Amino acid sequence: MKVILTEKITKLGNIGDTVEVKTGFARNFLLPNGKAMRWTRENVALFEAKKAELVAREVAAKKTAESHVDAVKSAKLYMIRQAGDTGQLYGSVSSRDIARMLKDVANVSVTSAQVLLGSPIKSIGAFDTQIALHPDVIVPVKIYVAQTQDEIEALVAGKVLTFGTKKVEEETTEEKPAEEAPVAEPVKSEESAE
Repeated sequence: MKVILTEKITKLGNIGDTVEVKTGFARNFLLPNGKAMRWTRENVALFEAKKAELVAREVAAKKTAESHVDAVKSAKLYMIRQAGDTGQLYGSVSSRDIARMLKDVANVSVTSAQVLLGSPIKSIGAFDTQIALHPDVIVPVKIYVAQTQDEIEALVAGKVLTFGTKKVEEETTEEKPAEEAPVAEPVKSEESAE
């Protein structure tokens, strides 16, 4: 389906571009959200009449996004979640969770589609992602996910958290001397008796 874009859309085009998109994408997303108009001669003329207004609205949206950059960069995105012994979360941290946290921490409203996370976070650690406040204003952020505030502070300090192996090492170092000493002495006494 041929449409005229009424706002800049990443990977598709700028305001006023005539693009060919799939019918479902146009009917279900672009047209209902006012991001595009069907391409007809009447709509081309209508777009030309509204072009100055649409460009002004786009510039205002970009300025608003740029004013929120510092708030997003300075936001402390710390998430405390429950996890297993290996560091795997019970559940995950999704783009919706990050958008909600940005609203709470930095008072910046973004949709989950603006959080460029890729796949959900399913383990404890520090993760890099981006927030697209506007198609031209993309802010890199770091998200820290841990079980406790102490673990988050360690992650922020740059330390690597280890799970499962630390407890096993402590147990084995304590048990080995206790097990080896009694087992080693009777073996030596038996050999000397023979």
